[in-house]
Amino acid sequence: MPQSHNLVCFDCDSTLSAIEGIDELARRCRVGEQVAELTNIAMDGELALEAVYARRLELIQPDLAAIQWLARRYIEELVEGAVEVVKALQGSGRQVHVISGGIRQAILPLLARLDIDEDHLHAVEVYFHVDGSYRGFDIDSPLARSGGKAEICRRLIEDGGSLVMIGDGQTDLEAKQAGAYFIGFGGVVERAAVRRQADRFVADSNLLAVLDYIPA
Repeated sequence: MPQSHNLVCFDCDSTLSAIEGIDELARRCRVGEQVAELTNIAMDGELALEAVYARRLELIQPDLAAIQWLARRYIEELVEGAVEVVKALQGSGRQVHVISGGIRQAILPLLARLDIDEDHLHAVEVYFHVDGSYRGFDIDSPLARSGGKAEICRRLIEDGGSLVMIGDGQTDLEAKQAGAYFIGFGGVVERAAVRRQADRFVADSNLLAVLDYIPA
C-alpha cells in the first residue's frame, strides 16, 4: 500500500470502549464525583492533564484487583464496530496503535480482544506494592502530561509514513501538532471543541463509520 497514512491510532476511553476507565475506578472507590469533574475539565481542555493526572490516582488508590476489574469492564463495554474496524485496517496493510492516557495493565486485555500487538499500546504504567496495593505510576510517561499524545505520534511518524488519529477528547487533538490527520469520534461522548477542530468528525455510534474518512 502507499506509504502515506499507513499508521492508524485510536484513543481507548470513549473511543474503543464506551467507558472512561479512570471514572469507573473512581466510582468503584466512591470518589466518582470528584474524579469525573477533574476528567471532564482535562478532556475539555480547561486544565492541563498533568494538573489532574496524579491527583486522580491519589484519590482512587487503585490496587491490582481494581485494575483487573477495569480490564474486564473495558471489554464488556467495547464500542460497536471496534473489532471489525481494526480487522479491516489491518487487512488493508495499515498498522494499528492505541495511544491512551489510561492505565496500561487495564488496557492490555482489550488489545488482545482486538488482536492488536501489545507493543502497539502506548499508555501509562502503574506500580504496586507486593501486597497488590497501589504504589504509584510512571511519572516520566509523556501520556501523563499535556502534549504527550503529540510526542508519541511524532515518534511513530519518524519511523515512516504518516498517521491518522481517532479519538474523542482534547488530548487526542494534540496529534495534529505532530502533523497527524485527526478524526473526532463522538459516538460515545461528543465534545464541541473536538467537533470544531477535527479534520473530520464522526457522530455515529458504530466505530466502523470512521473508515469512510481515513485517507488512502
